[in-house]
Amino acid sequence: MDKLAYGFWGCYFGMTALMLAGSAMAFNRSLHRISLNAGLSATASGLFVLAFLGALPIPDPDTLSRVLAHVAIAASSALAYLLFSIVGALDDHQARRRAQCALAALALGGVALGWLLPAVRALAVGVGIAWWLGLVALGVALRSAWRGERLAWRAFFAVLFLLIVMIGLGLIALARGQVPWQVHAVSALAGTAYLTLMASALWVRYAYLIELNQIMAHGPSYDPVTRMRSHTETGQMIVNAFKHQRDQPMALGILFVSIGNLYALEKLHGTAAMNHALFVCAGRLRQVVPAQFESGRFGEDGFLLLLPECRDSGQLIKLAHRLGPRMAKAVTLNTSVDTTRRESEQTRWRADLGIGVLMVSDPAAKVSATLATARAMSCTAMSYASRVAWFDHASGEAVELPSPRTS
Repeated sequence: MDKLAYGFWGCYFGMTALMLAGSAMAFNRSLHRISLNAGLSATASGLFVLAFLGALPIPDPDTLSRVLAHVAIAASSALAYLLFSIVGALDDHQARRRAQCALAALALGGVALGWLLPAVRALAVGVGIAWWLGLVALGVALRSAWRGERLAWRAFFAVLFLLIVMIGLGLIALARGQVPWQVHAVSALAGTAYLTLMASALWVRYAYLIELNQIMAHGPSYDPVTRMRSHTETGQMIVNAFKHQRDQPMALGILFVSIGNLYALEKLHGTAAMNHALFVCAGRLRQVVPAQFESGRFGEDGFLLLLPECRDSGQLIKLAHRLGPRMAKAVTLNTSVDTTRRESEQTRWRADLGIGVLMVSDPAAKVSATLATARAMSCTAMSYASRVAWFDHASGEAVELPSPRTS
């Protein structure tokens, strides 16, 4: 292959590696079906491409052609089944069994027919069956799209790109290295586009299942705006944390995050803009907060983070200094409920926040007084350059904690 061809295929295999990494992440979150689908899509298409690019160590041309025919049929059957699953065509048990039987029969029939034909014709038949399966998948995706399936259009265009890949790889295999680099370039870019569209479709389904798991876990206590614990469940979280702190001889770490300009944002631009701001701030907070912290929404403009069995204040302070710059980044908010409206109905906004940091080691500490102190410190921190305030037990006052970068 030409050096340019290697570069284009490198882009494709880089995308394949990203999909496999995403599959591992989904498996780690116990979303095994999403993980299986992503892994199958990346693995089947990757093996298909590798085989047709000459990666199989088979010196005999006739044997190689027959094996490539088998690979084309097997990979296209797996990818077609995956697409049927994504667009919802296999939700019914009987439809799923019929699809499995039909694909298995087609694959076995194609393999058997390939052994009755000359090697080159067997390869052509294998690629033809793969292309025919792609056309069937294209029709199923288009039918689902017309019926309103939200992921079907992505799947439709993904299959279009996959058909281009099949044509290109078929030419590469039949021509035995005599095709120009442009064929490699078009095939590799089409393959990358296919993986990108499939990854985006699987990500939509992945995000939906994550939110569904949270809703099922928290029930009515789930806050749809911030995707965190609601006020009711945050209260229960606080009660449990303080009870655990009294039972264990370990301190309780508290971070209170207040957003001072949410009220003004609501009065100037409406509830939709305020909800958008809360949504963004909560999302940024969830991305930064480590797993050992418990978090929840507190009041209309605050978030509470608790660290049971806090051994030292260092991890609290580091997190506070990471949260401040991350949550205070400017964002463009929609001032209309319709998120597709023009730019004149958007506004640039930056959170004016303060973070109060507190460690509670006294088993007799009152919950209400402790939370009031933490919230007061977060409000005081809004006047500090670092936006972080720490309660000094020696003086009984809130003091600023400058960022290590500026101190």
